[in-house]
Amino acid sequence: MLTLEKIGGTSMRALDRILRDFQFFTKSGEVIYNRVFVVSAFAGVTDLLLENKKTGEPGVYHRFAQYNDFQAPLDGVATRLKEIHQAYEPLGLDLAAADGFVTQRVAEAQAFLASLANVLASGYVSAESILLAAREILASIGEAHAGFVFTNVLQRNGMAATFLDLSGFHDHEPYTIDERIAHVFKDLDLGQTIGVVTGYTKGVEGIMREFDRGYSEVTFSKIAVALKPREAIIYKEYHLSSADPALVGVEHCVPVEFTNYEVADQLADVGMEAIHPKASKPLEMHRINLRIKNTFEPRHPGTLITKEYVCPRKKVEMVTGTDRVVAVDVFDRLMVGEVGADLRLMQVLEKHAVSYILKTSSANSITLVLWEKDYKEPLSRELQLRFQEVRAEPAAMVCTIGSNLDQPGVLGKAAQALAQKGINIMAAGVSLRKVNLQFVVARPHYRQAIIALNKAMFAHEPC
Repeated sequence: MLTLEKIGGTSMRALDRILRDFQFFTKSGEVIYNRVFVVSAFAGVTDLLLENKKTGEPGVYHRFAQYNDFQAPLDGVATRLKEIHQAYEPLGLDLAAADGFVTQRVAEAQAFLASLANVLASGYVSAESILLAAREILASIGEAHAGFVFTNVLQRNGMAATFLDLSGFHDHEPYTIDERIAHVFKDLDLGQTIGVVTGYTKGVEGIMREFDRGYSEVTFSKIAVALKPREAIIYKEYHLSSADPALVGVEHCVPVEFTNYEVADQLADVGMEAIHPKASKPLEMHRINLRIKNTFEPRHPGTLITKEYVCPRKKVEMVTGTDRVVAVDVFDRLMVGEVGADLRLMQVLEKHAVSYILKTSSANSITLVLWEKDYKEPLSRELQLRFQEVRAEPAAMVCTIGSNLDQPGVLGKAAQALAQKGINIMAAGVSLRKVNLQFVVARPHYRQAIIALNKAMFAHEPC
């Protein structure tokens, strides 16, 4: 009967709602155990420690990486964490214990970072390895802080709760990520305590090396594989809906009740992550069902994501997209009939560690859609050198997605909906699996395109 539940950063700020609404007690007053919570850092904390995820504004990590004073900014983060504590004193948080935890953890982190800075300055080792270690140390602070606070609040409200710190600050055993998870759960009786686990896990392979800011969902996924819960749940500050309510209006969209992991991958590909795609794969392979729930509507069943689900009716389930992409057209007159023309292009992308979202081609050109943040000067310059003409322009992508989308006329219906609003389709893509119809439009038309597709595609009944 075990459930594994992940609380995101924005949801962590609503601990009062979590305590009130997450049903920690039976009607007779007994604590409901067999629950494990994986917690993210409080909203905004990891941005201060590393960099702002959306804007790229530098945090403590960038001070360290540029050989600048990092200790004062890190002290500033400690002050911010202690300010956060004030909001939870009415919930029973032990302020002295929480402040003491922050003081000690930040001091330990500063000692580690000072040692790394000295090694980095020596020039004898790879800067990449040192900088990655610094990111790991800094990232772990936010999750450890959130885990301590949540555990303390649960304990002070009459529940047996155990803080499971996967950050390894005081454990220098060379565990892999999976080994460390197995180690902390080894002797824990979850029938007698609620487990609270950090979203960051220290491992010899380095969880941020491959996953970077997606690490907390990877930790969640690995714990799920280890514990085999009845259900895995992720709490977010919104429902997984048929369209973005902020764009189309709450009255013009509905929560999606059921979908599958392939659809979740399509959403992640345009930045609307139900779950990080590298985290969803183990869940899918082990047939662990995932439920996405709105923290602020806990009685709503949310969205159940399974491996097998296919909507019983042919229909579009979601309209989504992004306006943070660039369309890059690579033209070369010698490309026609050339074997491996796209291989040359893919090798350039691989060299610069850039993945594309969409690729379409004609006899002499290949059009790529890339994240705008990835299309930097070195990549642009190399493409210009290797191909005759390269043109790039800011763009947006809008998508119609569904687990059972293969129906005659759906592509035409979508194109007509855009045309009726005077929106030109710059490029488009659809694979034989027909789970995602992708349209590239001018960036100023993004909002209008989402609204037009949403209006055309939905009768707004849940699947």
